[in-house]
Amino acid sequence: MPITLLLRCRHLETTRDHYRHRLGFTVADSAELTFTAELDGSRLIFTEQDLWTAPVACSGTFYFAIADVERYYASIKDKADIVWPLQDMPYGSRDFGVRDCNGYHLAFTQIA
Repeated sequence: MPITLLLRCRHLETTRDHYRHRLGFTVADSAELTFTAELDGSRLIFTEQDLWTAPVACSGTFYFAIADVERYYASIKDKADIVWPLQDMPYGSRDFGVRDCNGYHLAFTQIA
């Protein structure tokens, strides 16, 4: 089942540019003051609005299961802030991680 996350960002235009040009997501305006970033059917929606009325912290990593993790890694490795390089993990997957311009950690793993 696909999931779509709504995340707060510091600057909408900076985040839009980061996801489009550094991470290679498809980016489109969605509702007012938001945009959607999509990769292989997974979506993130970003807003600058404070919808939570309290400081929001995210201490997790968002995993994206994609069709060709090696090809995707090769396409962004020189443009993205790589947290860990593409590698075979002890738990059986092949993945890598990046940090986006807002400090969110994203991981990309090969679809089995």
